[in-house]
Amino acid sequence: MKYPKEYLDEIKLRLKVSQVVGKTVQLKKRGKEFIGLSPFKNEKSPSFTVNDEKEFYHCFSSGEHGNIFDFLMKTKSMGFGEAVRSLAADAGMQPYRFSNFDQKKDLRFQTYKNIFLDYSSYFHHQLLNANNKEALEYLLKRRLEKKTIEEFQLGYVPWQNNFHAELLKKYSEEEINSTGLYYKNDKTGKFVDRFNSRVIFPINNISGDTIAFGGRIIRESKLAKYINSPETEFYKKGNMFFNLDKAKDLRSETDEVLIVEGYMDVVSVYSSGVKNVVANSGTALTERQISLIWKFFSNPIICLDGDESGQKAALRIAEKLFPLINEKNKIYFSIMPDGSDPDDYIKQKGKDGLIDLLNKKEIIQSFIWDYHLSKIDQNNPYEVSKFEKEIKNLSYSIQDETLKKYVLEDFLEKLKKLTPNQSLRRDYKYNSYKKKRDYQILKETKLLHQKRKDLSKIQIIEFSILFIILNYLEIASKKLEDLSDIEFLAEKNESLKKEITSNLIEGNDKEAINAKINTDYDKIIREINENSNIQIIIKNKNDEEVSILLDELFKDHKEQTNLRKIESLEQKLINNLDESSYSELLKLKSQLNRE
Repeated sequence: MKYPKEYLDEIKLRLKVSQVVGKTVQLKKRGKEFIGLSPFKNEKSPSFTVNDEKEFYHCFSSGEHGNIFDFLMKTKSMGFGEAVRSLAADAGMQPYRFSNFDQKKDLRFQTYKNIFLDYSSYFHHQLLNANNKEALEYLLKRRLEKKTIEEFQLGYVPWQNNFHAELLKKYSEEEINSTGLYYKNDKTGKFVDRFNSRVIFPINNISGDTIAFGGRIIRESKLAKYINSPETEFYKKGNMFFNLDKAKDLRSETDEVLIVEGYMDVVSVYSSGVKNVVANSGTALTERQISLIWKFFSNPIICLDGDESGQKAALRIAEKLFPLINEKNKIYFSIMPDGSDPDDYIKQKGKDGLIDLLNKKEIIQSFIWDYHLSKIDQNNPYEVSKFEKEIKNLSYSIQDETLKKYVLEDFLEKLKKLTPNQSLRRDYKYNSYKKKRDYQILKETKLLHQKRKDLSKIQIIEFSILFIILNYLEIASKKLEDLSDIEFLAEKNESLKKEITSNLIEGNDKEAINAKINTDYDKIIREINENSNIQIIIKNKNDEEVSILLDELFKDHKEQTNLRKIESLEQKLINNLDESSYSELLKLKSQLNRE
């Protein structure tokens, strides 16, 4: 039973000839080809070559020639079916299960291809016909050379033609209808050519078979500028690229391919000498399409029109495909300037200008960052907060866990630079976080304690608060709510604070409180007195000034506590993404913004 061509083509797509042959023959790279000693004949000098672009091997000493299936059949004594099953397994594909349906489908596809071949050939000649010089002149004015027109087999469908009747001589009406080339006029009952009065661009599958068309109107009209073949049994827009059948042959020369919007863009860029260019067939770029591209090119460059709609389209594509990137397969963006498209740009700047522009391409995560950043007011905390959430959510969507971690880290570093007042350094020295205040007391405290490197900033603050409430119990009694809300980092500090607070709540007098804490907390009180330079600052200050200072210390303690929590959560999110942790992180940062 015959294997469907699509199944065999998929195997060849997944496996390079050098990959299959290399298991048997030791190959060395030489230019575009690989060379090695013949597996068919004993030799001392290599005469055996492998060409991945053309998908064949050739042995000059024996004359043997063929594809990957032929190689296994001839070197491993396999039958064709056995070779297919072996290579399918290597390609990670399931064994093919034959049915009568498959045979019928294969026959339908052969007929389908033949109709398109006849249609394409006929209307290509119509384009070159003197009666249709308007169409040819249109293309020549677009600076297309005749050799390019020939290479792409461009055609023209005159308004009045009788080719449908010609097709009926060879094919049934049902077979012709399956192609989508014609539709039936409900009023007249006659079949109408879908591409009437349009230049047509043949859309080929990977094997080079024409299976659809794109059509471009050549006169000013209310009709759509471009139309495409409808989807059929054998043509799915989301699985295809225009010109990939030609561009894929360049995969051994470059890992880049240019993805543009229109057929004319492809033809113009190709004509200029940049031949690694394709276009999606009138639909938004799909996951299936980018996976197909990655089989040949690891670094596609998406190049869309430079107008607002083109940029928005680029962003939609970027966010849709972002989850798929990995360390091997990347996506780049290059946006046309001044609202131009690649066709316009190549005419203005030429091949060198286009190459210069493409050399300035942005990797997908940078493109996403720059686009969103350009659309927000960086001085508006609400817009910045929304921006941060969007950026992080995109990072979390990356399927490659290792890459996810490092992309998130990259975004976090950029966010720190964008919002320095919300970020903290990894070394826990929060030097970047500074706020202007009416009172400079905390700054003085910090300076006084710079020599005491064994104390952290939050320890200094806690000692300062405890010193004040120990020596100003009347002020402390008025701050019971604030004291209850605050939680000290050091356990011993928290214990002393709770003891003072509970005594004040119970209404104990100053002497009773001092007697209690001086006995039970003698050691920590001595440590506070020895290390609290705050006592120098509050000297000669009245109760109101001390009360204000205490409020400032409460605020500063809260900030330092939240900053530590933020750092901890950011580290946690880098290593293990968690929605609840992310929500808490946003809440804390929002709180810091308000303060």
